[in-house]
Formats: sequence, C-alpha cells, structure tokens
Amino acid sequence: MTSPASLSPAQAAARLEEFTVIDVRAPGEYAAGHVPGALNVPLDRLHEAVPALKSASARGSLLVVCASGGRSTRACEILAAADIDAATLTGGTSAWEGDGRGLDRPEGARATWPMERQVRLAAGSLVVAGLLAGTRLPAARWLSAGIGAGLVYSAVSNTCGMAAALSKLPYNRTPLSGADLDATLEALQR
Repeated sequence: MTSPASLSPAQAAARLEEFTVIDVRAPGEYAAGHVPGALNVPLDRLHEAVPALKSASARGSLLVVCASGGRSTRACEILAAADIDAATLTGGTSAWEGDGRGLDRPEGARATWPMERQVRLAAGSLVVAGLLAGTRLPAARWLSAGIGAGLVYSAVSNTCGMAAALSKLPYNRTPLSGADLDATLEALQR
C-alpha cells in the first residue's frame, strides 16, 4: 500500500476551499480547536462514515486531519482500502497552528489535552506505578514491562490501543457526540 498524499499547512491553506476537511480526533479534542470548516468523524467511527465520505469524495477532494498526522495517515489508509482518495495534513492541527494559522474553537468548549499527551501521561503513570509497586511485590513490574511492550507494538504497527481506550473517556467526548456524528454524516451526503 502506498502512503497517502501529504500537504503542508501552507499548501492546505492555499487550497482549503477545495477540500472537505475531516478531523479524525476524538470529539473533545476537536471541540478544543480544529482547522476551519473541518467536520469531526472520529477514527474509531470512520467505518460508519465510509459511504458518506465516498459521496463527499465524488464531489471534491478530502483532507484528513488529526493532532500530529498519525491518526490521519491511518484514516487515509482505511479510506484507500474503501477506494476513497484522501490527503493528510502533515503535522496535523499542531503544525497548522504552529504555522500561525488559526483554529476554530466553539464558544464554551473546554480545552482537552491532545491524545498523544494523554497517552504519554497514562503510559508513564502506569510504568511508574508498576515500578513503585514492584518494590513490595516484584510481579508488579510486569505492568511496566507490558506498557513498554505495548508502546513498542504501537510504534511498529502505527496504531495505539491506549489512545483508542482513552478516546472513550467522558472528557474526550462531547455530550452529544453520537448526534454530532449523525449530523456530520448527513452534511457529507449533501
């Protein structure tokens, strides 16, 4: 499988009106700030959106965005397997904002840490907990080993089970995220 096309923030900004922008982050991350005009289709629900995205791609190009580019690359691979062409934003919303471009932030939206930061906190905390508990109960060190092995697998496979689990937590969801996805899918069909 070939890598999806990648656009720098400057390239994407110059052609932004040509794209249907799809943000594949968790709803809480999306609500904390997204590329202007982006629609939220969380990566863990992308398969539900394939028919609507196929319809949208027939009308114009898709640009897939996440926080740093990892999830959007994975989303583009899933879409390519469904015969849908899409490009990814190199560096994601972090690079977009770092390039001096603004993000849309809905009024009243609370700031949620990016998923990568949440994963680093959770993984680091579990490793430290395993090592500390291991001073009294040596078998507890296996928790640290398991987290380390999971991080290696995550890097090799370019997937992250911990991120998938964290995205289900209440603070990563908007109160009506199911209804929001339905509205997004409806908008993509138009």
